[in-house]
Amino acid sequence: MPENTAEHPGEHPAGDPVGQLRALGVREGGILLVHASLRGTGLRSAVLLDALRTVLGPEGTLVVPAFTPENSDTSPAHLARLRRAPDPVAFRAAMPPFDPDHTPSPGTGRLAARVRTTPGAVRSDHPQTSFAALGFRAAELMKGHALDCHFGAESPLAKLVAADAQVLLVNVGFAVCSAFHHAEYLLPAPSRTYRAVIRDESGATTWFEYRDAALDDSDFARIGAAFPAEHLRGGPLGSRDALLFPIGVAVEHAAAWMARERR
Repeated sequence: MPENTAEHPGEHPAGDPVGQLRALGVREGGILLVHASLRGTGLRSAVLLDALRTVLGPEGTLVVPAFTPENSDTSPAHLARLRRAPDPVAFRAAMPPFDPDHTPSPGTGRLAARVRTTPGAVRSDHPQTSFAALGFRAAELMKGHALDCHFGAESPLAKLVAADAQVLLVNVGFAVCSAFHHAEYLLPAPSRTYRAVIRDESGATTWFEYRDAALDDSDFARIGAAFPAEHLRGGPLGSRDALLFPIGVAVEHAAAWMARERR
């Protein structure tokens, strides 16, 4: 679930990000899930965060991915690290448990890191697919992320859909649109085993094994290419392009596409 997979949109003169966000249609008082790569945008993470909070206002909420696929012995990110380790057995034994207050999310980009580490941010508890939020409804939206549910009914994505949130893709393509994962839970789908390192109720480090949907983002770019244009708002943000759309429409579109195209 990488975050830095940028497309190559057209260049735009860097402008006022507050005005650009408003022109895109970001709602004051709304809930906004942002996936962003700042490379080439001309925007610093602090500047974009300030602009987002200004546009959302005091009753708005900003949500970002804070994924940690490295914290698993079943993920490609973990296996890549294991191959580089001088002693794979010792490496696995020394893996620290997920800590929502401190565990970094190196693949989610500079804006997400800025949000996650800002005072007042709230992070959900999932050891592999957590989200972080700032704002009026942050605690409510991040609460109750079940350890055995990446993106389903007991995840922040379900709450974002129920709350009519918007999704903003900044200089990235639909390949990283996590909302599409929620659609996988609305269809009959295979499951698989996952394992992650957590701290149990006694404070001890332990491996937690669970079954959940077999997530597949390999066709997300194709799902995005078929997204109904009337639900998309595009425009510049900094020196690159951004897309805004309703999360509910995205999930409905992805579920219909998957039911038709996936075999």
